Amino acid sequence: MKKYNVAILGATGAVGQEFLSLIEERNFPFANLKLLASKRSAGKVIKFMGKDYVVEEATNESFKDVQIALFAGGSASTVFAPAAVKSGAVVIDNSSAFRMDPEVPLVVPEVNPEAIKNHKGIIANPNCSTIIMTMALKPIYDKVKIKRVVVSTYQAVSGGGKEAIDELEQQVKAIAENRPVEAKILPGASLAKHYQIAFNLIPQIDVFKDNGYTKEEMKMIDETHKILDDYGMGITATTIRVPVYRSHAESINLELEDDLSIDEVKSALSNFEGVIVKDNPDEMEYPMPLYTSNQDEVFIGRIRKDYSIKNGLNLWVVGDQIRKGAALNALQIAEYMIKHNMF
Repeated sequence: MKKYNVAILGATGAVGQEFLSLIEERNFPFANLKLLASKRSAGKVIKFMGKDYVVEEATNESFKDVQIALFAGGSASTVFAPAAVKSGAVVIDNSSAFRMDPEVPLVVPEVNPEAIKNHKGIIANPNCSTIIMTMALKPIYDKVKIKRVVVSTYQAVSGGGKEAIDELEQQVKAIAENRPVEAKILPGASLAKHYQIAFNLIPQIDVFKDNGYTKEEMKMIDETHKILDDYGMGITATTIRVPVYRSHAESINLELEDDLSIDEVKSALSNFEGVIVKDNPDEMEYPMPLYTSNQDEVFIGRIRKDYSIKNGLNLWVVGDQIRKGAALNALQIAEYMIKHNMF
């Protein structure tokens, strides 16, 4: 099998580390591997597959001879993506910088792989919550058009980075030891106010827009329209940060154009690549973040009719947002391109 020169930008962060784990797990065909990060992390040594790699400071010259550039996300994407493309690399970017650019495909490989062929050097990875939701919507959408989506998310603190994970752990310990609780990170380190997340829920992820929605909520709405290429579908979202370390959950209510039986819904979901139906109320079996963390698939349960509207449907959807919601989805894009000789 042909092998490719790969660069990972943001190699020391949570998504960058997940890239490395998945490259090894999936036997991704790399020839040379270049680990890039900010000046602060340059010089750090990462042992990977029996070899020591020295993390390099990312510059515009870092992408020479690189075919696949996996960007973990953040503001560095806008700085270095053009340089990487100019050097001949295909950038698969996990930031929000290019997602709504009409010239950039926004791709979930199981959902809209056909969009990949239109890339001009950059392919965008959707928001983690959007990926998890569209994995549930697509198999149903292929059967019956969806008129309206109402989604409420229950998002793990790891979506806020390592600092948010550390903060939850420190707050739980402080409460257990009857010490004062400090909050410095959530709902966002750069925001004006911070709230305790331990034993609490925070109904804000990212900044508020003028319309009263948060940026995270609008990402789910706008990105889903683009991925499914259906701008007439009604979508409303409420995104919540919860005191869970890893794996996002979503309560999704659908209004369909025509009726689908529960058996038809379960069959469509069960036969869709990357989805596992776990729905057995008699045995109290349903997806939960604790048991879906570090899994590649999106898990769906609590599948039932919504009798308050015609052709209504309820789903409970859970997925590891660092794997399928970020690193795995990006790597699957690269794997699809390799399989179809697109490099």
